[in-house]
Amino acid sequence: MKSTKKIFGCFQNCDAIGKIQQGSAWWFNDNKTGMEKQMISLANFGLLGNFLGMLTDSRSFLSYSRHEYFRRILCNLIGTWVENGEYPYDKENLTEIVKGISYNNAVRYFGFDL
Repeated sequence: MKSTKKIFGCFQNCDAIGKIQQGSAWWFNDNKTGMEKQMISLANFGLLGNFLGMLTDSRSFLSYSRHEYFRRILCNLIGTWVENGEYPYDKENLTEIVKGISYNNAVRYFGFDL
């Protein structure tokens, strides 16, 4: 019984929040439908607000436009949920979620000192 408590304790510790991520295989989902399905799956089975966002090969100049495309799809998906009444219209909270997925979550996850 102790080992079970120890395992679950890892998930209750605030330092562990978001440390387990559903991977995003963009090489298979590098299109609008694939990205939406991945984000919907994450929202259904996890916590979208802790998502690290888009992964890419930062050595490629073309990756910058892909990040913009990802952010547009993310905002459209969340905006649709708000318009449909599936998520509350709380501008401050929505801004925090989008900024987190677009930048802040990765900084926190990897422990970057920026």
